[in-house]
Amino acid sequence: MQDRIELIRREIERIDGQPPGTGLAKHRKMATSPFVFMRGAAQLFYADLANGTLALPNELYRLPLTCVMGDCHVSNFGFLTEEGSHGDRVIFAPNDFDDACYGHAVWDLARFGLSLLLCADHCQGLAEGRYKGEDAVRGEPVVSVDAGRAAVEAFLEAYAGQCAADADRRDLHDLVLDSFGKGQVLRKRYKKARRRAHGGKDFLSKSALAKAVDLEREPLRFRDRPERFIRLSDDEQARWVYRLRPYVDDEILDLVERMGAGTGSHNMRRFYLLVGPVVVESKDDIRLCHVVEVKQQRQAAPIHHFPDVSPVNRLDPAHLTVVCQRRMQRDADLLLNEAAWDGTHWLVRSRHHARVGIDPKHIAIGIRAVKKGGFMQYAEACGRVLALTHARADRRSTRFERQASALLPSVAARLVDALEAYAAQVSRDRDYLTGLER
Repeated sequence: MQDRIELIRREIERIDGQPPGTGLAKHRKMATSPFVFMRGAAQLFYADLANGTLALPNELYRLPLTCVMGDCHVSNFGFLTEEGSHGDRVIFAPNDFDDACYGHAVWDLARFGLSLLLCADHCQGLAEGRYKGEDAVRGEPVVSVDAGRAAVEAFLEAYAGQCAADADRRDLHDLVLDSFGKGQVLRKRYKKARRRAHGGKDFLSKSALAKAVDLEREPLRFRDRPERFIRLSDDEQARWVYRLRPYVDDEILDLVERMGAGTGSHNMRRFYLLVGPVVVESKDDIRLCHVVEVKQQRQAAPIHHFPDVSPVNRLDPAHLTVVCQRRMQRDADLLLNEAAWDGTHWLVRSRHHARVGIDPKHIAIGIRAVKKGGFMQYAEACGRVLALTHARADRRSTRFERQASALLPSVAARLVDALEAYAAQVSRDRDYLTGLER
């Protein structure tokens, strides 16, 4: 037990700069439930793969290497616009590539499967009062913990099925998920994203641009939200504007430092840039404006414990993210770049106007989720799009799809067994953190 505690302390301090028990807001949030703990501790997941605490079927490591998300879980999928804030077509896809690298597909499969199990536990715990969080239950039906295993099985089956369907196709890299019929658990979120895209009725009120920027002000400026946006001194702002102007496609109208974003990104600085024409003459011109994020980038979570998986992973952290994201997306963000100053690597990317994320309450709480199969639908949708995402790493052949579709069904049961056992370990780890953060 003491060795386990020391491992948790070491891995958390390595990433967050502070050990657990020091009152860090991120650690208090991670103590909410095992699901939230898992989200904030990707490094521990890979430490446990390396030390054998989590042992996955060896056969799956024989699949060709591919680009992986690295931090693959149920809340790192959602709706976004292809080509970033320059595009209007809304699709369902992975939406977080901060830990992307070249690696084993089973890393993503296992981490997502684990997140399904812990998502079901999270919502059950909220309903029973074992956990406290922002997800409201209010007497609504909640997926059972047993449904977690069935969802993992459905996810793996959908992944293998998509690979099998694509094994003989040459247009598979053009496939995306952008259609959701009545009764589909994602339909409501999809329509919400469509309304926020440029041309949608909520673009000027609820898009990422509208939420961050006071669109009634002349000239346009970020909203005054001191809990979220910090104004820099005039000198510091001028230095950052000078540095960043070559990376964006128009003038930088305003710049703020963004505070408190991301479950796993504590102690990593990030800035928001308002980019657009100097003169905005009408509401129509607002479509030319967009928000750009410049984020300090650290090494992808898998690489510390698996440094020799691929020589590509020796690229600097921001450059590796750009390379992997461009490969994994059908139409990657048009504004996606990397920069280095003063020994620090920075990722430059657009903020999607229509980005709509997924929380446990959207897929595991309510009649649609429980009684109409929504939780299973979500698992299947993620299995399909993850298969397409992994397949794009090799656009010359369908070797990966053919091998994955042939192998995965024969080892799926053993993979789920391993994840159920590891979910219990994550629960014990969270209990340790909870004791420290009281």
